[in-house]
Amino acid sequence: MWALRAAVRGGAWLSRAVRGCRPPRAALLPPPPRPERALAAVRGGLGCSEGREGGRGGPRAGGRRSRADGEEEPEDAEEEEDEEELLRRDPLLPSGTQRVCLVHPEIKWGPGKPQGTRAEWQVAEARALVCTLDGWSVVATMVVPTKTPDKKLIFGRGTLEQLTERIRGSPEITAVFLNVERLATPTKKDLEAAWRVPVFDRFTLVLHIFRCNARTKEARLQVALAELPVLRSHVKSNVAHLGGRGRSSRYTMGSGESFLQVQQRLLRDRETKIQKALERLRRKRRLLGQQRRRREFPVVSVVGYTNCGKTTLIKALTGDAAIQPRDQLFATLDVTAHAGRLPSALTVLYVDTIGFLSQLPHSLVASFSATLQDVARSDLIVHVRDVSHPETELQKASVLSALGGLGLPDALLESMVEVHNKVDLVPGYTPVEPDVLAVSALLGLGLDELMARVEDAILRATGRRTLTLRVRLAGPQLSWLHQEATVQAVDVIPEAGAADVKVIISDSAYGRFQKLFPG
Repeated sequence: MWALRAAVRGGAWLSRAVRGCRPPRAALLPPPPRPERALAAVRGGLGCSEGREGGRGGPRAGGRRSRADGEEEPEDAEEEEDEEELLRRDPLLPSGTQRVCLVHPEIKWGPGKPQGTRAEWQVAEARALVCTLDGWSVVATMVVPTKTPDKKLIFGRGTLEQLTERIRGSPEITAVFLNVERLATPTKKDLEAAWRVPVFDRFTLVLHIFRCNARTKEARLQVALAELPVLRSHVKSNVAHLGGRGRSSRYTMGSGESFLQVQQRLLRDRETKIQKALERLRRKRRLLGQQRRRREFPVVSVVGYTNCGKTTLIKALTGDAAIQPRDQLFATLDVTAHAGRLPSALTVLYVDTIGFLSQLPHSLVASFSATLQDVARSDLIVHVRDVSHPETELQKASVLSALGGLGLPDALLESMVEVHNKVDLVPGYTPVEPDVLAVSALLGLGLDELMARVEDAILRATGRRTLTLRVRLAGPQLSWLHQEATVQAVDVIPEAGAADVKVIISDSAYGRFQKLFPG
């Protein structure tokens, strides 16, 4: 009845619903780059949460929303209230300390046998998922062979009886994590009745972790959208459990609808409201994204399997001491942007994205498709791999499969830079594949080579080039170049009243420069 009460609770959340000098010329050094300006300009356009600027300790950029024209965009109070109402809901999993029995069904043959992995590696990842939650621990692990993974109770009768005896005989166990992608509601109820403790699957656990780690309103709404299939299955199961009265001739308050029909309609209304709230946030993101495209700040999306070291690498590349990586799965759920400088002084934005995981249901991935679409709008993708992990090749395949489902441009996929991280844990490691960089984000190994590779790829992807332009000192050209390009050096020629300015500039910006300042 808990799920049913959660689904139909009156009023509240169902009913309402991002260099040298040459004499006699004097050297005039350009002002230092300002990565925080880049970050402040584009954070909203990328749909980011409060990412911090990189560089070397610049002031934190403001987090207030702004329109593309720079004016503040006021919140609609009613929309804000509706969105917050949609986010009020009961937890999917029990709160407090939980001592979990991890049960892993091992399929040793047949079409359901997983390829490229081993049971102990799958168990290790499942254990890491459980331990991600505060106060949760694994007190027992059972790897159980099964010939019938597609049957209702997954295991054969004899195996199920042995499992039941072991779980019931262990009073320290307060919950069971069955390491399968998704449990049908009838199966879940039958197993809970047999084992006398709550039972949950991989989908529910990951969804609960997502909810705990979501910080921005968009991420929280996306989690709420992903929860709807669970709520629907709970409603149907509970109505069926009550003897089918939801489909009988009984109606709710003279509405002409059965109890089940009312709950299904409320869930449809909730889904519509969540979709509308997400669309409002996406429209604001697109508006702010126009500012990024106009100012042409290059964006580097850092992707990888969860806990591969993406955040640690971004911290190493930007020098942002405020970034605090966590050694746990799905520590990053909201997209965050961090500004840093390349060797040429060009400011780029490193976007930290949600980590990938194998065996995630399509509905969960689809709910976060808008967040992952930020990758499609980037100029370069850096794919980080944990080469110390025994399943590193399988993890790579999972990430590439997920990226393939986003409809990314071929040019973006072909230019992707692959980085092998955590080489400090693999003594003597040398990549076998060509054009792969080996680094240790934690120790700072290989970062110079990586930044050089990123710079080269960004210059090619964005059509930038290095030019030396002669400008008049008395005119506005030098100021314009500081605003629209990356100024590397300025050599003043006093006798000519001019200066030779070495810049990195995009083709479009150079075209505007020629139109504004002909000759």
